[in-house]
Amino acid sequence: MLDGLTLDQIRIFLAVADAGSFSKAAKRLNRAQSAVTYGIQKLEAQLGIPLFDRTAYRPALTEAGRALLPRARRIAEETNAFRDTARSLASGLEAELTIVLDSMFPMPAVVEALRAFSAKFPTVPPRIYVQSLGAAAELVLDGTCMIGLLPLFFSDMALLKRFPLLTIDLIPVVAPTHPLAAIDGPIDTQTLYEHVQLVLTDRSALTAGRDYGVLTGRTWRLADLGAKQSMLLAGLGWGNMPSHLVQDDIAQGRLKVIRPTEFDSRVAQLVMCGAYLADHRLGPAGQWMIEHLSAVIGS
Repeated sequence: MLDGLTLDQIRIFLAVADAGSFSKAAKRLNRAQSAVTYGIQKLEAQLGIPLFDRTAYRPALTEAGRALLPRARRIAEETNAFRDTARSLASGLEAELTIVLDSMFPMPAVVEALRAFSAKFPTVPPRIYVQSLGAAAELVLDGTCMIGLLPLFFSDMALLKRFPLLTIDLIPVVAPTHPLAAIDGPIDTQTLYEHVQLVLTDRSALTAGRDYGVLTGRTWRLADLGAKQSMLLAGLGWGNMPSHLVQDDIAQGRLKVIRPTEFDSRVAQLVMCGAYLADHRLGPAGQWMIEHLSAVIGS
């Protein structure tokens, strides 16, 4: 008997439960009260349990009715979501929006863009990846992600169409307990060679073996920027970090800026850009995200 359950019966059940009476539910549904009453009676007969207690002036949910109500709401919500998504797909909208961002890209900027995106395209769920160095560019090149938020030098290739967004300053830092923290002036290369430099390593084959900002021969290589920050805070070495990620640590005295003589702040910058495959046409949601990022972050 349960195979004959219909969405219409679920909607009638919800309408009566929410309205508190058969007459009010009938008005909401623009139906005759007798049709609503019959719909509930038929549903109860199919389920084999009463959903409403009709002994009082107003119908009240039975214990079984209260137990089934949340499930009925989920069915109605999923049905509405199914319908809306189908309509979106039929109109040309993407099933989801896939974005990969470099671990150094400022997350607050992405969060705000996603908030605006969700309001504009509620039926298109985003899928977000976070990778470092060339691994992020690889996810765009192999088609896993529609859009990449990458350092410019990792996306400087003919296969990708790019647009600049922002510039990130890199800062050399150590924990205040580290020996280098005791040196207030410039630190020569020979002194740096006596200490471990924590370096972000590349997981991808795209740029494997290439070093960026390495000033010493003693390196510990990490594939995760969060792990690098934790090790810096623990005093396990020194390293370059995006300013927006360590500004609070510096202000609170958990990290100290140092001055390697070979470190040039004028070139220790990462130009971050948005990128997507040049020969791939983005759908409406992807195109909107590109234009929003360019207008809001890149302005």
